[in-house]
Amino acid sequence: MTFPLDPTERGPEGLGPPPGVFRFRPRRRRFSPPGGLVRWGTVLVALILLYAVASIAKGIYANWLWFDSVEYTSVYRLRIVTRIWLFFAGSGVFLAYFGSNVLFALRAGSSEPDNSEPAFALADPAAVRRIALVAGIALTLFVAVIFGVQAAGQWDSILLYINSQPFGVQDPAFHKDIGFYVFELPALNFIVGWSLGVAVLTTLAVAALYAFRTLAAGFEITASRWARPHVSLLLVAVIALFIWRYWLGRYALVYSDRGAVFGATYTDIHAQLPVVYALMALAAITAVCVLAGAVRRSSLWLPGGAVAIWVVAAITGGVIYPASFQRFQVEPNELDKERPYIEDNIAATRAAFALDTIDERPFPARASVTNEELVANPQTTTNIRLWDFRPLLQTLNQLQAIRLLYSFLNVDVDRYIIEGQVRQVMLAARELDPGKLPEDRRSWVNRRLEYTHGFGIAMSAVNEVVREGLPEFFVQDIPPTGVIDITQPRIYYGELTDQYVVVGGDSDEFDYPIGTDQQARSRFDGGGGVKIDSFLRRFVFSWELADTNLLISDALGSDSRLLYRRNIHDRVAEIAPFLDYDADPYLVVADDGRLYWMQDAYTSTDRYPYATRSDAGINYIRNSVKIVIDAYDGSVTYYLIDPTDPIARVYDKIYPDLFTPFEQMPDSLRAHIRYPEGLFQIQAEMYRRYHVQDPRVLYNGEDLWDIPTELFYSQEQPVLPYYVIMRLPGEQEEEFILILPLRPGGERKNTVALIAARSDGANYGELIAFRFPTDSLIFGPSQVESRIDQDPVISSQISLWNQSGSQVIRGNMLMIPIGEGTLFVEPIYLQATASSLPELKRVIVVNGSTIAMEPTLDRALNVILGRAAPSGPTTSETPVAPTPGPTATEGETPQPTSSPQPTVVPSDDVGALVQQANESFARAQQLLRQGDFAGYGEEVSRLEGILQRLMELSGDQSQ
Repeated sequence: MTFPLDPTERGPEGLGPPPGVFRFRPRRRRFSPPGGLVRWGTVLVALILLYAVASIAKGIYANWLWFDSVEYTSVYRLRIVTRIWLFFAGSGVFLAYFGSNVLFALRAGSSEPDNSEPAFALADPAAVRRIALVAGIALTLFVAVIFGVQAAGQWDSILLYINSQPFGVQDPAFHKDIGFYVFELPALNFIVGWSLGVAVLTTLAVAALYAFRTLAAGFEITASRWARPHVSLLLVAVIALFIWRYWLGRYALVYSDRGAVFGATYTDIHAQLPVVYALMALAAITAVCVLAGAVRRSSLWLPGGAVAIWVVAAITGGVIYPASFQRFQVEPNELDKERPYIEDNIAATRAAFALDTIDERPFPARASVTNEELVANPQTTTNIRLWDFRPLLQTLNQLQAIRLLYSFLNVDVDRYIIEGQVRQVMLAARELDPGKLPEDRRSWVNRRLEYTHGFGIAMSAVNEVVREGLPEFFVQDIPPTGVIDITQPRIYYGELTDQYVVVGGDSDEFDYPIGTDQQARSRFDGGGGVKIDSFLRRFVFSWELADTNLLISDALGSDSRLLYRRNIHDRVAEIAPFLDYDADPYLVVADDGRLYWMQDAYTSTDRYPYATRSDAGINYIRNSVKIVIDAYDGSVTYYLIDPTDPIARVYDKIYPDLFTPFEQMPDSLRAHIRYPEGLFQIQAEMYRRYHVQDPRVLYNGEDLWDIPTELFYSQEQPVLPYYVIMRLPGEQEEEFILILPLRPGGERKNTVALIAARSDGANYGELIAFRFPTDSLIFGPSQVESRIDQDPVISSQISLWNQSGSQVIRGNMLMIPIGEGTLFVEPIYLQATASSLPELKRVIVVNGSTIAMEPTLDRALNVILGRAAPSGPTTSETPVAPTPGPTATEGETPQPTSSPQPTVVPSDDVGALVQQANESFARAQQLLRQGDFAGYGEEVSRLEGILQRLMELSGDQSQ
């Protein structure tokens, strides 16, 4: 390899180096990226950015059209404007702070440019500087976008902060209004955290820039003489933000779970809080030391030492000292030290969950209900719910789905005026489920244009049964017929409507089947939906929904409308995502015959000071909003039912066009509002512990309550709250009530209280807790279940049914207060193993020490009161089998059929005994079908003897 001679080092003749000197310089090799590659890269980046912007614009435009279709454009506009404003504000603040500091670092103390060139260069220095400048600007803009997006994501917190309202209650630790913690503190915490991120990133970038310039200058500090004061000032800004963060962080002590209860307790106030103030002081001292180090340029030991002391103090004071204080100062005498804080926790929890509004009343809870009390409460007994929603749902899908595509998803309980009487009913919507289409019929036309809506409802009485053990329908079939007129039965919006559809096309839609090969058809003529009458709209929604058929299909016309977000859960949550929604919306038939969904909505937070959080993670909740959704056109109305709720007031201030006063709800809908089960369960969960108000009792856990259990499908499970129509003790009229019994904690299973939530008229929302006597035993549901299991005839009958090609389903155990006593009612369903059609066959009624199992509730009540003889040889006779056959009508005396009754033949032959058992079982089934209940009972006894002998021979005496 040869190198050209340096022309400045030539010899005397200019032909070479001086004698004996060899000097050479390498040839500079420059590399520049191909211009085409740069251009194509720029084009690619531009296309990506263009696609991203277009995608965002498409989503905004599509949502704008949808919000316009539901007439809540102002809600969406405020949300978008706030997000845009916060994005540019956040990006702008970052660019201003970061950019100004970086620019100062680049320009501060710049020396004369160095025009010398290095020996080796990959590119022209000017090009390198340009590329570095462009890359730096691009990176800065990218980070600014990230900080802007973070700011925009806090739109809800910022709106709450700007529109905050007081609760009118102060926390006991810092004496700040609860509204400060719920509305203001979250936004302030975000602002300080966001600002700290900007400050730290800027400080690191500036320090790195100064370090690079110093290294590039060969460790000569002349080029960056402003580095130390500049970086020091930035560090002081970071420390100032840490001090602000400490100041705000002390309010988090009201959410501490270190002590005996939730909230700031003795250690938090007397150990943790002083540490916070000490750390603030140390941080301020550290800031002074940093400034001093900037002025005195000789050493870094002063700020470095201050930072080290601060870090050690944060670790020691933040973790070790409070833990030691709790262990050695508080725990040895915890109750006395924590007593005032336990009182604060009790008061805050009861207020946050509205437990302080519960009207606690004593209830005598006699062991049995008298005949006079039953006669005096006819509405209660005629509305006792015998149908459990789970078996009934199976029955409806077997009897009322009518065709393959229809399905019932849920069954709800409500009350209606039927023939002049208030009747409790069970109601279900017959929705269309496109997922049931056969695989070869799931075309786009069928799923989007043809099968678009469900049709009608099924409504049945809660306590009436036809002879076959099936529900008595008030409304049934397609088109719906019954005692209630339904003028618009079509259901375009519901709980199963997860797919979008297009209406107003060239052809009519499937309505309902007529006969075996004909169809009734209709066209959607309601409001709502998004018009897709232009190429732009069809293009936007084909992109938004990833469906090119919306763009190219000839079946769509100028009148076509796109119905999407038809699932009522998604629909209401899209409009108001800041609300929590009950899991069980229910369908209502209004007086005008239209179908409406009623959806309960909650305002909640987990930031209520000192209030213990529920299992759902919240410590404040109110049912402030009732939402009504038209099942046909999807129109949504948010009714503000509790304007006293501070959270609801704030959202009403933020969105003045969102809520409608509850007084404007039509009477036909207001008659069907009910206390929501989800809220009731949360309140019952908290009331189990916070029914006590004595700090010592709460601390010791002496009086914890629990939810009782019952048997369902022979499996033990917690009792669910249930709606009943009854007359509360001390009240004059029957009303629609949600109730739940409670039992003591631990192993005891008796009933100690019963909570009731009222739903009618001016009494809506009132909670009553009936406290049972503590000096007498009041049976609980699980104890009554055990008594039923111990009844020999009931137990043997249930065991026999479970072994004879059928399955016994034990329904809800209802504990119903009547007069001054309590009555227990449990339905018994029978379902063949080869079908999903449960039939209600028996009703068990327990009144005090008397148990009756009869075909009807009326007969069971008559038996336990001694007004009628049992149907069989005992009070728990069970004369119904799943196999159809002749049965005696109620009131008739069954005539036994003559049949030989062999006795048990003692034998040690297992095979012979098995044969006798089979023969005995067959005879028992025959006698049951013939109505010979006495002979059936005797045969069952004989079968028990044979089985006992078999167990003796097998050596299994325990069974």
